[in-house]
Amino acid sequence: MPRGRSTFTKRQKEQTRQQKQRDKADRRVQRKQDKPEGSPVDEMDELRAHAEAQAALFRIGAEDDELMPQGHTEFER
Repeated sequence: MPRGRSTFTKRQKEQTRQQKQRDKADRRVQRKQDKPEGSPVDEMDELRAHAEAQAALFRIGAEDDELMPQGHTEFER
């Protein structure tokens, strides 16, 4: 007994839905693998290093370092 057109369409839709679910799961696994293995502590180290680099840039422009007390920046005068 031949199947009707609606049965074929339903089967195609279900196969498409399952394929989308597999693709979605694959993308989720890929994102987990691509995610850096670092912890929040590593992010803080990065932020500290960036802050130190920025501070060094500001210190380069200070021409009257002798007049400023140790550890103070131009903004604290």
